[in-house]
Amino acid sequence: METKDIVFGLDIGTRNVIGTVGYLEGEEFHVIAQDLHEHDTRAMLDGQIHDIGRVGATCNEVKKELEAKTGLNLTEVCIAAAGRVLRTVTTHVELEYPEETIVTGEDLHTLDMMGIEQAAKEIKGDEDKKYKFFCVGYSTVKYYLNGDVFSSLEDHKADVIGEDIIVTFLPEDVVDGLYSAVGKADLSVANLTLEPIAAINVAIPQNFRMLNIALIDVGAGTSDICVTRDGSIIAYGMIPMAGDELTEVLVHEFLVDFATAETIKRASTDGGEITYEDIMGISHTIKSEDVWKLTNPVMEKIADEVSEKIKELNGGKSVSAAFIVGGGGKIHGFTEAIAKNLGIVPERVALRGEEVMKNIVFEEEDVKKDSLLVTPIGICLNYYETKNNFIMIHFNGEMMKLYDNGQLTIVDAAMQAGFSADQLFPRRGREVNFTVNGVSRMIRGTEGESAVVMMNGRNVGINTPLEFNAEITLVPSTVGEGGTGTIADLSEFTTEYLYFTVCGHRVKCPKFVEVNGSMEPPTYVIKEGDVIETRPFYTVGQLAEFMDVTIDDRYEILVNNRPSGKDSLVYENFVIDWTTTSGVAYAGEYLVEDGEGLPEDYEVPESEPAPVADARTKMKVETVDMPVKINGKDMVMSGKKDYIFVDIYNLIDFDPNEGNGRELIIRINGEKCSYAAELHPNDEIECFWK
Repeated sequence: METKDIVFGLDIGTRNVIGTVGYLEGEEFHVIAQDLHEHDTRAMLDGQIHDIGRVGATCNEVKKELEAKTGLNLTEVCIAAAGRVLRTVTTHVELEYPEETIVTGEDLHTLDMMGIEQAAKEIKGDEDKKYKFFCVGYSTVKYYLNGDVFSSLEDHKADVIGEDIIVTFLPEDVVDGLYSAVGKADLSVANLTLEPIAAINVAIPQNFRMLNIALIDVGAGTSDICVTRDGSIIAYGMIPMAGDELTEVLVHEFLVDFATAETIKRASTDGGEITYEDIMGISHTIKSEDVWKLTNPVMEKIADEVSEKIKELNGGKSVSAAFIVGGGGKIHGFTEAIAKNLGIVPERVALRGEEVMKNIVFEEEDVKKDSLLVTPIGICLNYYETKNNFIMIHFNGEMMKLYDNGQLTIVDAAMQAGFSADQLFPRRGREVNFTVNGVSRMIRGTEGESAVVMMNGRNVGINTPLEFNAEITLVPSTVGEGGTGTIADLSEFTTEYLYFTVCGHRVKCPKFVEVNGSMEPPTYVIKEGDVIETRPFYTVGQLAEFMDVTIDDRYEILVNNRPSGKDSLVYENFVIDWTTTSGVAYAGEYLVEDGEGLPEDYEVPESEPAPVADARTKMKVETVDMPVKINGKDMVMSGKKDYIFVDIYNLIDFDPNEGNGRELIIRINGEKCSYAAELHPNDEIECFWK
């Protein structure tokens, strides 16, 4: 066997360091030698290296021992980051469309990226901190379509989509600590993986990983959990309770030191009697059942919390099966308690040990195949499968290290480099929100341009898989133009002019709109928060002022043949009669040419204005009584020879100015009409606010 085929792995745990040297031959992994050294001090806490020098010294002791056993010169090592140092965040994100849209796979990918970005911000907390985190996995817990929970969103129509997502991170300082510790032992890292992945390599065959399975690694200080589905690990978790909690119960009950309590705990897993000596030097013999009774309450609490964490990581539901590794999981009754809490049959919860090591050959004698060896051997096997779980790339000119979960894309590198989702996907320009007659309106901005990405000199998309040692440049996406519009663009602003009949002449006046209490012309550019009220009327006084005439107060003002004042409102096609002080009834520049802006059936009055008194005299000639039905009531119109729609206001108590933003509906025999529409006997007339 050539030296280059041999792998050296270190499982650096909270209490000890386990070293394994072996090689892969066909389907079998041969373990040449193993060695275990416990830390002399609390150099590690909960899987995190606190004293790099002391951990490095322990690693060096294991290396020297294995070199002595094998005669090899060990220079490279495979290591794993503990599952307990992984940081998991559950967050909720939403993606709102400008209008109802069919959801695509690209939209769901965007939603995932938004979730990862938000989770990264949450985990960093204080933005001033410069800690870096590697995203090592994420999983969608729930999808939402317009606020309702859905199992799948693709191809549905939606205004807004959302998801609850679990995102798991590995702190960069953990990786750096591991590299530094083995560096103290004059070792370089050949491969770095995660302990849960290493354990799964041995405990759960690849064909099982399509199932929804939980792996529980019960160690000394923590119980680490990962969940698989559809062939990959979807989530990681941890609870800060494990074997040490059980041991501490025995320390206090049997009055022994921690090491003796550990021996008692381990011995109890085999049943039978156990003999020990307490701190007073007195010898005792107890039954394993006595140990179980003491540890059961704590064991059940651990099992309960582990089960709840599994359900949380799995989207609020149980898994199909659970595999347990690690020494802490061997305590009596633990597998049964997990099965009960998960609501699955006991046969689907199993302690993985000798039965999963059929392809493991131990060349040393008297080696017991049990769950303690699953992770150390998995670390070695991972070397042959992936070589290295971190890849190096150059991103916009800077070297970058990323954790390779087998699905890395350019998006992952961009987000690791600090790009936000907004910089990766096209963004619409600023929208303008305002109201028209009390109704909310919005003018949308235009769509921006997509990010421009180059990898190794070729144009690629942001979802292109990363290549090892790739040279990547990324120009961020852009924001589109902001929304813009004028009053003339509003659907409510159907015309720029209002037409009146003044003293027998057709006159047009500019149509103004009130914006935030001020009159504005059609060219006014709408701004954020504007309150717009359409004003399809003038007062008699405003009309006279605009026409640059002065009304003679000695004579009566008539609007649609009704006595009125200067404050009276006049709408489109209203008929106004007045007398001016100069004797001129209108200003010629506002006179409308025949037919301009008028209904096809409108008859233009004679061009010469008539004195108001003469007009009133004419009204009394050849008048006709005409029966009509107005808003369901039978009425008779009288006093004129012919009638148009606006004449109904002489009969009913209705002010067209009191709409408060509502639309005025006017109809004759069910058909929409204008104020100047001609009326006929027995017409059914409607006039009401919508």
